Amino acid sequence: MFLVCSGLIWFINNLSESYINNATFEFKFINIPDSLLLTKASKEEVDVKVQANGFQFLGFNLKNKGVKIDLSTASQKDGRYFIAQSIYRKQIDKQLRSMTLIEIDKDTLFFEFTQVGTKKVPVTSRVGIELSQNFILDGPLKIKPAMVTIRGPKTSIDTIKSVNTLKMSFPEETTNFTHEVELFKNPELENTTYSHNTVFVYGKVARFSEKLIDIPIKVVNLPAGYEIRTFPDAAAVICRAKLDNLKNLDSTGFEVVADYNSVTDNTSKIITLELLKWPESLHSASLNENQVEFILKRQ
Repeated sequence: MFLVCSGLIWFINNLSESYINNATFEFKFINIPDSLLLTKASKEEVDVKVQANGFQFLGFNLKNKGVKIDLSTASQKDGRYFIAQSIYRKQIDKQLRSMTLIEIDKDTLFFEFTQVGTKKVPVTSRVGIELSQNFILDGPLKIKPAMVTIRGPKTSIDTIKSVNTLKMSFPEETTNFTHEVELFKNPELENTTYSHNTVFVYGKVARFSEKLIDIPIKVVNLPAGYEIRTFPDAAAVICRAKLDNLKNLDSTGFEVVADYNSVTDNTSKIITLELLKWPESLHSASLNENQVEFILKRQ
């Protein structure tokens, strides 16, 4: 017991004495001007010699050896930014508290910056929504926020027109939905930050019905002096929409065209149909048959 106490007293006495020791500090650069981005520093760390008692060294060794360098104190000459040793030495000295800075590298710190720009760009969805049978999207997908702000090297972000979401798929949707989706961050855009990391993609889902409606066929580019008759003279169009939008649906707003120029064989009696227009209230519309027979006669 006596030996333990004696050893402890000896250890404490030694810790109370003053020592000079070497250390390496990592630089942590702060207060970078908003318009600039630090791309390179001539040094990332500095070797120092400090004086302190053993207790202080013991506590110091348990902490991160990092010192902050205030870049707002940097000077500029001939397009180069720098901080003289006398300036950053004072900054380090203030952070050592009860330690005394005895010696430090004499190198001036040099920095390279690039101009920083900001740009507001739209978000493009790469989300796939798979709807259950007999369900449709009631309107377009919406994204919130629809725009994000990117910040980075001006030469890089000037070429960016939009930001995509990650590719994701959500199957068997039957009700209105909201999904949080991450933005795709191009790894080639170094030192670029985004105002948002995720966006919300949402949409409305409705049950749809189908209705078959006959639309008169309009023949175009018919040779002069001829008349044509198609069989049948109307085309069946399959219309898909919410039931409310189908109730009062008629032929208004539809256009089915048969272009005689599509007939390349003079012996053919088949002409191709094309659905050119349909009402915006429909989710989709398609021809039940895309060809009909015809008879061509001289007038």
